[in-house]
Amino acid sequence: MPDAAALKGAPVLLRSETPPPPGNLHVAEPPASDRPTTAMLKADIDSGATGDKVAAYDPGLSQLGTDDEAAGNPPSPERIALARKTQAASARVRNAARPRGLDAWIVLGFGGFIGGIGVVLSTAIWLGR
Repeated sequence: MPDAAALKGAPVLLRSETPPPPGNLHVAEPPASDRPTTAMLKADIDSGATGDKVAAYDPGLSQLGTDDEAAGNPPSPERIALARKTQAASARVRNAARPRGLDAWIVLGFGGFIGGIGVVLSTAIWLGR
């Protein structure tokens, strides 16, 4: 998939596929750890490693695990490690979650198809007079 620098001069068909700041920040998948944190779990989600969403920073009012800590029951590293292990997505799931917004040929093909239908209908109506 081409990066943003490669598409700098590319025409925009309908809208920008780049989210506004801070959603455009790249989030790297955190390394494996013996003592994972909730920030690492959130980075797994934001990096697309779980397959739940596309890789993009997701700002939140309160960070993951804040409610548990406020209630006096912070998640243990073992629970966080189990969540990271069970939430990890396979390569097939990660590929399915990849955004397809840069496949411009789909929009062009659909527009051409609709235009072709219009030409055929207009010609049929004109010849049917």
